[in-house]
Amino acid sequence: MSNKTSRPFFITTAIDYVNAAPHVGHAVEKVLTDVVARYHRLSGDETYFLTGSDENSLKNVQAAEKAGRPTQEFVAETAETFKALAGSLDLSFDQFIRTTEKRHFDGAQKMWSAFQKEDLYLKKYKGLYCVGCEEFKTEKDLVDGLCPDHKVAPESVEEENWFFKLSSYQDQLLKLIESGELRIYPDYRKNEVVSFIKMGLEDFSISRSVARAKGWGVPVPGDESQIMYVWVDALSNYITALDYSTDGELYQKYWAGQGENQGERVHVIGKGILRFHAIYWPAMLLSAGLPLPTTIYAHEYLTINGQKMSKSLGNVIYPDELVAKFGVDGTRYLLLTALPYSKDGDLSWEKMTEKYNADLANGLGNLVSRVLKLSSQLQILPDFDDMKKEVYQVGHHSSYEGVKDWYEPWMKEFKISMVIESLWKRISKSNILIEERKPWELAKSDMAEFKKVMSNLLLELTFIAEILKPFLPSTSEKIETALKTGKVEPLFQRIK
Repeated sequence: MSNKTSRPFFITTAIDYVNAAPHVGHAVEKVLTDVVARYHRLSGDETYFLTGSDENSLKNVQAAEKAGRPTQEFVAETAETFKALAGSLDLSFDQFIRTTEKRHFDGAQKMWSAFQKEDLYLKKYKGLYCVGCEEFKTEKDLVDGLCPDHKVAPESVEEENWFFKLSSYQDQLLKLIESGELRIYPDYRKNEVVSFIKMGLEDFSISRSVARAKGWGVPVPGDESQIMYVWVDALSNYITALDYSTDGELYQKYWAGQGENQGERVHVIGKGILRFHAIYWPAMLLSAGLPLPTTIYAHEYLTINGQKMSKSLGNVIYPDELVAKFGVDGTRYLLLTALPYSKDGDLSWEKMTEKYNADLANGLGNLVSRVLKLSSQLQILPDFDDMKKEVYQVGHHSSYEGVKDWYEPWMKEFKISMVIESLWKRISKSNILIEERKPWELAKSDMAEFKKVMSNLLLELTFIAEILKPFLPSTSEKIETALKTGKVEPLFQRIK
């Protein structure tokens, strides 16, 4: 591993509503974040990867009512289906936070109590509320009177709630984001946030009446009539999971560090909730006198056959369905390559089967199988540790850092699909090299040249196995085992 100075690296996914089982849209975010977490662990960073479930939303209550189940029981059961993605997608998260846990309630209330008193005020108002978004809408946000995302008319709500003075933080937020102190990727998303702030920030409601929240959620400290707005308590999960309520060791290490002790604090989220993470969350942290995230990466969405995933359209794809057909690493690969950096990605069973066969069965699987079969004609296999050392020497390093130099610039900006694309170009070149050099003929006519070609191919496989570690961990391990033993089981079977 790396011999550089280690630093804390904290990375989170968004936490998901548990009103239904996870689909591929949830899965792709978890896999993306897992890749980044594994990459930083390999790089020697003290990495902590957090995910979890957002259980205090009104839409969870409504889903439980529809199912005729007690809310607590319903959300606990659905949360387990999200937690189970760890096994089905080989996710390496360190913790799964549930926002119905006592430590989360304690932490969310502690953060509320830390807000500057002048940032909170009671106000009566009337507004249009979309339960699906858990957000108030203005007329200009609607399309034909409907929420553009959920295709339903928002409810007209009139009540007295607590408001937060977001407007007080406009200049400070603008400075933090424009200066890069709070980094937002991709750049065009950063520009969107900057433009939104410059249009003028409005104060927002941060509580709901107990009646409207149906008594579900985190009570507002000192006001029994109000429940915290779900986004206020949901965003605080990033610190409540680290035991912020007790100033625990995890909180001190992964969030509270400043100056030399400061690590990275990274949120990986879908583009639709960028405003909450880049504006509301930092403003609340500033008010509470708490450190801010250092980086936010807002990824695009997945569509199915060109359409948004929807139960009513019957086009929802679930992660377990993919794993059953393509295996764990096959599923990871298809999800990671389906999502481009700067536009929505699209999935279909036909496209996935075609890509799996082309890239994994015929591409990588075929390359490993051919190289190992041909290398059995060498009198002795090169020493695996020696090959690894040679691979590490890229850029004169003696550890994973050498390999990391190859793709670090992409990883810094979360351009994960670009890393895979470049790696598969190398895999394709190696397969072409075998066709052109015909090592099986060289073995009969020019043993010295045969050994040279095979050494290069074995070195290339060693390099590929190292690069694949964060992306396809079990495939990487199988290639390394094959390189040590000279024996290989087929990595990916062709699928009809």
